[in-house]
Amino acid sequence: CPVVLAPKSSSVAMPPPADIVKVAIEWPGAFPKLMEIDQKKPLSSIIKEVCDGWSLANHDQFALQYADSSNCYITEKNRNEIKNGTILRLTTSPAQNAQQLHERIQSSSMDAKLEALKDLANYSRDVTFAQEFINLDGISLLTQMVESGTERYQKLQKIMKPCFGDMLSFTLTAFVELMDHGIVSWDTFSVAFIKKIASYVNKFASDISILQRSLAILESMVLNSHDLYQKVAQEITIGQLIPHLQGTDQEIQTYTIAVINALFLKAPDDKRQEMANILAQKQLRSIILTHVIRAQRAINNEMAHQLYVLQVLTFNLLEDRMMTKMDPQDQAQRDIIFELRRIAFDAESEPNSSSGSMEKRKSMYTRDYKKLGFINHVNPAMDFTQTPPGMLALDNMLYFAKHHQDAYIRIVLENSSREDKHECPFGRSSIELTKMLCEILKVGELPSETCNDFHPMFFTHDRSFEEFFCICIQLLNKTWKEMRATSEDFNKARKRVMQVVKEQIMRALTTKPSSLDQFKSKLQNLSYTEILKIRQSERMNQEDFQSRPILELKEKIQPEILELIKQQRLNRLVEGTCFRKLNSRRRQDKFWYCRLSPNHKVLHYGDLEESPQGEVPHDSLQDKLPVADIKAVVTGKDCPHMKEKGALKQNKEVLELAFSILYDSSGQLNFIAPDKHEYCVWTDGLNALLGKDMLSDLTRNDLDTLLSMEIKLRLLDLENIQIPDAPPPIPKEPSNYDFVYDCN
Repeated sequence: CPVVLAPKSSSVAMPPPADIVKVAIEWPGAFPKLMEIDQKKPLSSIIKEVCDGWSLANHDQFALQYADSSNCYITEKNRNEIKNGTILRLTTSPAQNAQQLHERIQSSSMDAKLEALKDLANYSRDVTFAQEFINLDGISLLTQMVESGTERYQKLQKIMKPCFGDMLSFTLTAFVELMDHGIVSWDTFSVAFIKKIASYVNKFASDISILQRSLAILESMVLNSHDLYQKVAQEITIGQLIPHLQGTDQEIQTYTIAVINALFLKAPDDKRQEMANILAQKQLRSIILTHVIRAQRAINNEMAHQLYVLQVLTFNLLEDRMMTKMDPQDQAQRDIIFELRRIAFDAESEPNSSSGSMEKRKSMYTRDYKKLGFINHVNPAMDFTQTPPGMLALDNMLYFAKHHQDAYIRIVLENSSREDKHECPFGRSSIELTKMLCEILKVGELPSETCNDFHPMFFTHDRSFEEFFCICIQLLNKTWKEMRATSEDFNKARKRVMQVVKEQIMRALTTKPSSLDQFKSKLQNLSYTEILKIRQSERMNQEDFQSRPILELKEKIQPEILELIKQQRLNRLVEGTCFRKLNSRRRQDKFWYCRLSPNHKVLHYGDLEESPQGEVPHDSLQDKLPVADIKAVVTGKDCPHMKEKGALKQNKEVLELAFSILYDSSGQLNFIAPDKHEYCVWTDGLNALLGKDMLSDLTRNDLDTLLSMEIKLRLLDLENIQIPDAPPPIPKEPSNYDFVYDCN
């Protein structure tokens, strides 16, 4: 049939086209104008239309910008960002505005110049204006004002100090905003300009605004130009920057650390360690710890990022040792291994002792190197030829032996004296641990531009990495024993133990301990047993249960669990249950018993005079019903004995416990279960006999419980745990129950 289109009703408001944006436009001295902007029309046509509405000539000298504090100009590139209800402002075009400000900042009037620089700092945030101002060589004009114009203003500083400070602040702010757009290369600036900016770091320490912008400029110079890095490094010293960290302004502290990080990052490899030594001499770490990390204020995201960068750059100093292989012929390096042996086994004698024959000493050294846990007992230097961790592992071992001598000797002797093959080889473990710690701390990787994951504890010690290792090697030894790992198959044991140790370390680091002692305390609470509990808890949460591997595992083992439940139900039917029997008046005054034969083929039942004390033998039950004759099992209101007239059918509790077996054409066996549990057991068992699903609440609960337990057991780490083939014997009953406390 033809489709009839109804005419459009004039009373229904149609939605505006997608290209139409409704805005308000302001113009100084005039009432705002409500206007619909067609985004398909050229922007110049829209500006001309607005100008015509206010009778303004030369529309090409005007532009639209957002009326908020951003002062962002509307261009063909960003016009699609305009939303309905936006308030715009008609203003002079970027080119016209840039030309005017270029002239105004050169005014001979100090007040006019100050106002112009203030406007320039504000407008420079917009890239459209910045491009126009830079086209007028505005950057060069600002740098000239900083280089030479400042001297002229300094003569007026005594009588116009606030004006001078504000003027320089606005000049530097405008410079920073213009350079942030990336239009001009940083390589174009002179040494005079760099010297002047560097001098402001010292001269204007009390002027937060000037100091902040000067530090920002220095950081950008270092990061964006190798040539400027060298010039800045000559002009600014760590000693000049340190005092700014001891103040209370976190923003200044942040910019100061940013400059230090930039100098650190861009320093040549051969200069980086030298700079680190200077930072250590100036006690940079302790100053940051005292005045930044432990200051009575929250650390903002930018400060956290700079601390993270400093942390990464500091640890990256270890990369050279991490990637250096040991030279087996280098006597100085071999002396380190001798020292490890001496501290552990022979503290009183020297390695080159003349006592004993050469062969005897070699034999003794080989034995000791084996006890130290090296792979190569004859020449342990070969153990340190793999990079990473290279020589860094040996450095850590020596530090541990010298600075934590008691713990070192205890670990070595404890493991070397064990004869059950559960010893934790110190040498091999130290090498693997050093490699893992380098991976955790990402030694050798450049810092991320967005990360702010710094750890306060690494700022509490000058040798934080070595101390970190010392704590973790003791943890590894402890976890090795708890897991009862063996050294027979070290590679297999290493993977398992290292996986747990890494998890312990990562979980402790996540809590952001404030000191190394607190980190050590966190690890003590993360024993292997606790890790297993945490893993089990995490695996068993709702999210894990919905994961694909767990769902597949549940699907695989569910039939086994259902079969187990089925066998339990049938076993309960074999045991039998005593039921109450209803007379014609529906009074439960008689009993009868029903049970399934052991071969599951016959139901035996019969009346009883009283409730039995135990199982009733088959022989005493007069009647029987072959299972093959059962046609159906019905429950509740569908039961024949619940359909009879009488008051009992109104009893909901009895309805919920009623079930019947239907057999032959009209035969029936009616039940009222003693409780809900027996009701579920019997209905499940009878359905199982008939090959039907067990649908009771008890089956669902049992399935969930057993399925959960089975999954937990299968996910447990049971390696090295002996599981008996037969269940343990049930203990005998106690001779008395005097220990039982009656709560009633």
